[in-house]
Amino acid sequence: MEGIQNLPPHVQGEFMKTLEQMQIKDSLIMYNTLTERCFSTCISSFRSKSLDKYETSCVENCAERFIKMTQRVGLRFAEDQAMRQKRAADAMTQAQVGR
Repeated sequence: MEGIQNLPPHVQGEFMKTLEQMQIKDSLIMYNTLTERCFSTCISSFRSKSLDKYETSCVENCAERFIKMTQRVGLRFAEDQAMRQKRAADAMTQAQVGR
């Protein structure tokens, strides 16, 4: 987080608090999405209090696929952000050289 050091301490604190709240919210949304998706896909009846072997296996596979997909998307976003930052740095360097 470049630039946060340049902010006054009280603004830094508020920024970090807001960022933490956003991360918690995102985690809850991801958990709820995972739960809803896997439940809807894997649970078809309420015959008993516990899951049968098929349901257990289905939920485990569904959760694993969801988590892997989320990690892959996060990695792609990080790669894209790094590429954008490199382009911006290159453009700034070119602009300074052109002066």
